[in-house]
Amino acid sequence: MPRRTQTIAPALPASGALRPLGLDEVRITGGFWADRVDTNRDATLPHILHWLEREGWLPNFDLAAAGTLPEGRRGREFADSEIYKFLEAAAWSLGTSPSAALEATFGSVVARVAAAQEADGYLNTYFGRPGQPPRWSELGFGHELYCLGHLFQAAVARARTRPDETDGLLSVATRAADLVCAVFGDGGNDGVCGHAEVETALAELARVTGDDRYARQAELFVERRGHGRLTPNEFGAAYFQDDLPVRATTTLHGHAVRANYLAAGAVDVAVETGDAALLDSLVTQWRTAVARRTYITGGQGAHHQDEAFGLDWELPPDRAYSETCAGIGSIQFSWRLLLATGEPQYADLIERTLFNVVATSPSAEGTAFYYSNTLHQREEGRPADPDVPSARASASLRAPWFEVSCCPPNVARTLASLPAYLATVSESGLQLHQYAASTIRTALPSGEAIDLAVEADYPASGVIRVVVGRDAAQEWTLSLRIPSWGAGATVSVRSGGSVESSSPGPGVAAVTRRFLAGDVVELTLPVAPRVTHPDPRIDAVRGCVAIERGPEVLCLESVDLPAGLAGRSVDDVRLASAAVTPDLTVALRVHDDDDDDGWPYGPERPRASTAGTARLVPYHSWANRGPSTMRIWLPVAE
Repeated sequence: MPRRTQTIAPALPASGALRPLGLDEVRITGGFWADRVDTNRDATLPHILHWLEREGWLPNFDLAAAGTLPEGRRGREFADSEIYKFLEAAAWSLGTSPSAALEATFGSVVARVAAAQEADGYLNTYFGRPGQPPRWSELGFGHELYCLGHLFQAAVARARTRPDETDGLLSVATRAADLVCAVFGDGGNDGVCGHAEVETALAELARVTGDDRYARQAELFVERRGHGRLTPNEFGAAYFQDDLPVRATTTLHGHAVRANYLAAGAVDVAVETGDAALLDSLVTQWRTAVARRTYITGGQGAHHQDEAFGLDWELPPDRAYSETCAGIGSIQFSWRLLLATGEPQYADLIERTLFNVVATSPSAEGTAFYYSNTLHQREEGRPADPDVPSARASASLRAPWFEVSCCPPNVARTLASLPAYLATVSESGLQLHQYAASTIRTALPSGEAIDLAVEADYPASGVIRVVVGRDAAQEWTLSLRIPSWGAGATVSVRSGGSVESSSPGPGVAAVTRRFLAGDVVELTLPVAPRVTHPDPRIDAVRGCVAIERGPEVLCLESVDLPAGLAGRSVDDVRLASAAVTPDLTVALRVHDDDDDDGWPYGPERPRASTAGTARLVPYHSWANRGPSTMRIWLPVAE
């Protein structure tokens, strides 16, 4: 198998407006995201491995190798995928922070996985043996191809971070991919997987190996989708995105994770094949879903029963499903559109989702997680049993593990690869999309070497300083994203004794010059708290406002209510006015307990109330101080 030295990043399209930078080119050095990346490496990865062993999901491979399955197998039909996501997260982590201990663990897990692979390349612990369902017999809900997709992505991560490694993971993946192409290729089984994921994985495996068969198979899976090939379930063909061809779809719909994974894979196919019409369709889907079906947090999915998008404007905060994995899928979709088009709105949504979904899921310690992310908790949560996996959406506080535990390892692989989402390059220069204290050392396509230090305490401060580390031989352009909320941002350029200042609007601020060592480009974003009103067509929050600060959505927790309101719920209060102070304090009106007359409907009547104040907190930090009620959208008294 050829080894190709490539950029160390999750997605490397063959063409596009922008080229991503890798984990060896961008290093996060401090601040908000450095803390979370470190916690992910030091606490979350060991925590995940512990539960994979404890719940028997990793030992399933040992049973397969021993030939004793199905006896003793534990976990759902897709449990194999969590081992592969752990391997992917570990591979990216090793790419930034080499560790002999983690390296040994990685090799051990790969060996156990490889031992379970069958002679023709098939690899799954739930299907294919006497006493188990036959191979490929339950494409709708069996997740065989989905699991293999995560295997392929783990192998891609390993090949890019350790191209000289001999643990065999890439060989395991390509043998399985060869089988997929043989079974599902041109003239073969024309089915698709009920849970899209293998499409983007095959595209990336083609990029890492140079084998175009895998890219062709990804194309076939995308084109077959939407023609009713899957047996409908109680939620209908739309649940699988099997009701409409991808290129005929106008918005994301159905199961939110499946929809985003399919869209990400379809962008890969569009870019690799030069299919502009397909790409245009995906841009339309993104725009419509963001405008009408996305929560203020960036979360997606309004339905619990089918983990799906609701209809346009159907965004109830207290029934928000907003699965963590859907947010991660949204980031993958948006990132690929950003690379393809260079348009900054995709980076805006990535930022919103990172701060308010991905950062919200794990606890501060990195050992408990939200599967779904409500925007309104009406009753205090109950601590999860630390020794028992929680049902996926029943945990009202973060839980250490779930019966369906796709989210913890998905968070882990996202945080482990996070530096690769910060910056890109193009023919004209370098683009900063996400802000974190970091160093960037790379080269433009022209060969011009770039050496930058980004100094930032973002989002606590809106000041981002980019310090140039070396003289440029020629002009190039440094592009800084100005978020959609960034009206009033300023950019200053200090070179020698001169200072040039400008006030660009939201979008991109471009600074073009022959940079010299010591030059400083300073972006100041307005991160004072601001009041946000919903579109009036979102019935569930009409008459409410939210408070945001920079990229962070804020919330009111009951633990922060005035002392005289101990034991009361956030549902007992409303804002005295749609205003917030610089220190995030809001004035409240509090309903009296004796104000109810037994029937909640009738003529409008005055409500007796008392005044109080409370300080809002970032939504990503909620429920780290014990059980509480919480809400983002706050009704206004006046």
